[in-house]
Amino acid sequence: MSTTETSSSSPTCLGIPLPIVTLNRVVLLTGITAAIVFQLPLVTTLLFFIILSAVVFGKNGSLIFIIGSRLFEKQNLSAATEDPKLMRFNNSIAAILLGGAQIAFLLGAPVAGWILSGFVAIAATIALSGFCFGCFLYYQFNLQRFKLFGQQ
Repeated sequence: MSTTETSSSSPTCLGIPLPIVTLNRVVLLTGITAAIVFQLPLVTTLLFFIILSAVVFGKNGSLIFIIGSRLFEKQNLSAATEDPKLMRFNNSIAAILLGGAQIAFLLGAPVAGWILSGFVAIAATIALSGFCFGCFLYYQFNLQRFKLFGQQ
């Protein structure tokens, strides 16, 4: 569900370059997998705050976007981009699940915390494999909103 727009000016103004989108998914998958393997809920807490800042402040507040912009500077110039609204929607889902995991850990329900964190890792894995479940939800949400309320 990403766009294939490229621009000779600055693709990061139009959208999120796909190398950064991939980096976001890899960071989530790697971080959560490491947290589960080593039983470190603090890692999921760190990921929660990283993703939350991206949701609240957009790409300018995203540590992953800032690092990805520098790491993939040349690739980003010619890369296809993803709509920032879609990226924010996906990150919102991840933030909600990771936030729920933090609450579960604080309430002494670590199994629930790991399950909620695991959902994010599974979604990132599926997205890296080529199907973005969050993108599917975003499309369905907008389709239903259009059906209910018409053009917006």
